[in-house]
Amino acid sequence: MWSKQQTVAEPPAVSPSQAPASPVVPFNQPSSGKLGGAPARGSARLGASIQIKGQVTGTEDLQIDGIVDGPISLKGHELTVGSTAQLTSEIHAGEVIAYGKVVGNIHARGRVDIKKDGSIIGDIDSARISIEDGAHFKGRIEIDPAKSQSAS
Repeated sequence: MWSKQQTVAEPPAVSPSQAPASPVVPFNQPSSGKLGGAPARGSARLGASIQIKGQVTGTEDLQIDGIVDGPISLKGHELTVGSTAQLTSEIHAGEVIAYGKVVGNIHARGRVDIKKDGSIIGDIDSARISIEDGAHFKGRIEIDPAKSQSAS
């Protein structure tokens, strides 16, 4: 009689040390917030001790934690107003997230988020808006959903 040999390939045992590690990103290379996500967009930050009197323009995302007195233009990019920030500015950006204080009008192609302790005194012109409980807003809102579609 003949015997049929069965070849069953067992998966190799994987020890914890051989498990795939998370990618390591050098300090001098920008990293994205999501693993395996889209390439990181350039971003910048103005610290809490920075005070600027004049125009701020850029082509990257920006977080401001200091004081700015003057117009801010980040066409198509995100502006994050940190909790210690105080802006007296006309703002043109892709999206605005306010944790701190803004006095001035905001023009955003996408969304404007006013977080719990955030404050905006001025008119908002955007495609979408979100105001959390505890946030302060005084001004007019004009919402045009077509703005975000035309920005794409």
